[in-house]
Amino acid sequence: MDARRRSLLEATLDCVAEHGMSGATARRVAERAGVTAGLIRHYFGSKEAMVSAAYGYLIGQLTNEAGESAEKGSEAPEQRLARFIVANVTAPNLSPRKVALWATFIGRVRTEPAYADIHRESYREFMALLETLIHPLLMGLKRPADPTTCQHYAIALNAVIDGLWLEGGLGHGLYDTALLPKIALSAAEGILALPSNTLMQHAAADSLSS
Repeated sequence: MDARRRSLLEATLDCVAEHGMSGATARRVAERAGVTAGLIRHYFGSKEAMVSAAYGYLIGQLTNEAGESAEKGSEAPEQRLARFIVANVTAPNLSPRKVALWATFIGRVRTEPAYADIHRESYREFMALLETLIHPLLMGLKRPADPTTCQHYAIALNAVIDGLWLEGGLGHGLYDTALLPKIALSAAEGILALPSNTLMQHAAADSLSS
């Protein structure tokens, strides 16, 4: 992505976080990014398009961060899946700011087509990535790994990830968010009916080496 465009999207998210969607004006975003308002028109055409693009950028960050974490591990499919899951429930993905931004945007999904399209495509991207991580793990265990089976598992795992990310990112202090990786991995082992410690062993190894 063009560095200037990224800077504008980051500035938009900052303004939405501080002032709400109505307060993320073109002038305010331009001042935050250190550019003229005309540059916003050049990149996005309108303030509305800029703000919706910032929503897509935010969701893309979450997916990309988790995907990159999965790729940092070995070729072992269980480690790659474990790292993907953990990345979704730890910083930088687990963040009160990101959850607050998501909550600000998500209300538009039901009423505005641009936001609905972004949400739909980002969900498909996340699910496709999750399914590609599940498939080789099932194959290695000589378990059914057809597209429907992988999709069903991905839907269930996504529900766990979303729930823990949302609650953990609220910052309510009801529990230590350091517990979330083990909770998420334990739940994933149960959903996938994996032998005990299949995923947890890699989380332990990663924490020791980091």
